[in-house]
Amino acid sequence: MAYSSTIREAHSTQLSAMRDQGLLKEERYIHSPQSANITVEYPSGSELKSVINLCANNYLGLSSHPDVIQAAHTALDHRGYGLSSVRFICGTQDIHRELEGALSRFLGTEDTILFPSCMDANAGVFEAFLEAEDVIISDRLVHASIVDGIRLCKAMTDTYKHANMKHLEQKLDEHRDKRIRLIVTDGVFSMDGDLAPLDEICALAERYDAMVFVDDSHSSGFMGKTGRGTHEHFGVVGKIDVITTTLGKALGGAAGGCVSGRKEVVELCRQRARPYLFSNTMAPPLVAGALKVLEILSGSTERRDKLEANTKFWRQGLTDAGLVIKKGDSPIVPVMLYNAKLSQDVARDLYEEGIYVIGFFFPVVPNGQARIRTQLSADHDIPVLEKALEAFKRVGDKYGILGLDKKGIIEKYGM
Repeated sequence: MAYSSTIREAHSTQLSAMRDQGLLKEERYIHSPQSANITVEYPSGSELKSVINLCANNYLGLSSHPDVIQAAHTALDHRGYGLSSVRFICGTQDIHRELEGALSRFLGTEDTILFPSCMDANAGVFEAFLEAEDVIISDRLVHASIVDGIRLCKAMTDTYKHANMKHLEQKLDEHRDKRIRLIVTDGVFSMDGDLAPLDEICALAERYDAMVFVDDSHSSGFMGKTGRGTHEHFGVVGKIDVITTTLGKALGGAAGGCVSGRKEVVELCRQRARPYLFSNTMAPPLVAGALKVLEILSGSTERRDKLEANTKFWRQGLTDAGLVIKKGDSPIVPVMLYNAKLSQDVARDLYEEGIYVIGFFFPVVPNGQARIRTQLSADHDIPVLEKALEAFKRVGDKYGILGLDKKGIIEKYGM
């Protein structure tokens, strides 16, 4: 047989080494709907535990909103469970085009095309409109799905130092001879929680006749005055050529993604993007749920405003406790620990304290940049966050990291 005992043993040895180093990723089993408080089984077979959830992408708390659930139920009853087809054959219902139009209006773009996920959107968009005579100049910390999508297209690739506008300008100058110069960045960087300076990026793009691409997955729904995203936050609505984003985070938390922007780029995706052409369409309940989410967000900024208040409270609380966090304005707040095993140990002890978080380490983040990424939700209340802060203080005190800076933590635990 092809999977020989020698290969099996080699793979087992790899997994054992990861386990011994404290680097093996473990899944926890959630027995409740996604919420600020969830019921978890961990380790497998143990008694269920009610915990405060501080690591979900459920930024606006809409994944279990009763109106969203009802919209999905209604679509399930009247439109079916799934369409068993891709869009261009017999997988397009009128509600798909309705959602694409609603997303275009919400994001302030010319047109939108849906994908099964934002990872699929990123996998398909670059190949659809770029050729060998073009160049992609991407921030060095863009999301892994963007990196994978870039690899699939024929364009030349280059990078600029993270959020470094001087370096980006040098790269734009170097590539003046290319047909298309496409600047690629996340709006909010998912691991650090910082924002790309889109106003400066757009100014450079205008100066050098370049296009701008933004993955706004960790921003759509809550960044900006009315929650449109980082392009609204920086006042550049209409200046971003291509936006990809997800319906699986703030915009309902289920699944689905899109490419939104210039109508010609969207049409090329409709004609050429392989994940669109060869993957089943979004299921009707997911489409209807997303439409209801956009209706809720267009009616009020209450959830967005509460998330902003929670974020400010949490960031200040962690700082006052003496923990090292990444500075920023987003509800992604990484608590920096630098050592992979330490991140696992702290996450485990916080779970015992009733706080559900996950340690992140290589290859999810660079070597020596291990952390616990906390994420706020509009579902959180201040008393709940106060309880979580006290737990962080107790566990931080146990490991002797309160008040230590990066150098101090590394000296104590290594990288």
